[in-house]
Amino acid sequence: MEINEFLVKAKINTYAGSGEGGEIGLPDGGKELIFKEDGWKYRDRYFGFEPFIGEEIVSKDGLVVWGMNYYGGIVSDKAGANHIYHFLKKAMKLVKIERPFRGPSVFQEGEWGYSDKSVGTIDKFDGIETIYFHKEKVHEVKYHGGIISK
Repeated sequence: MEINEFLVKAKINTYAGSGEGGEIGLPDGGKELIFKEDGWKYRDRYFGFEPFIGEEIVSKDGLVVWGMNYYGGIVSDKAGANHIYHFLKKAMKLVKIERPFRGPSVFQEGEWGYSDKSVGTIDKFDGIETIYFHKEKVHEVKYHGGIISK
């Protein structure tokens, strides 16, 4: 299994799938979601709510090989947090092997819109995720990361 394939499975089976109900509370106030398969391990550890910051770490056979940091949150009171994050989970379930960072490039559902723009490849990348409600930006997350060498 390639790292891209594993990341897609991990993201769908953690935040996008179970969301905050499946996380582990940490002593330092953070929360963590974990997914394991065939020697791979994914950890998504985050802190705060509005705004929030976090990191995703992937290891293979105990060796860390990839990571991503993210920061963001709600930027408008036009839509409530529950609605925003419900829509975000739908978008995150559409993550693609070619771009396994956040969600798809574009996703629309009714009055909701999702956009994820990134530059780079799995090796080194950065991007910005935006959610719109009635064409007004209500959520934004910036992220960056890549392969980690030994």
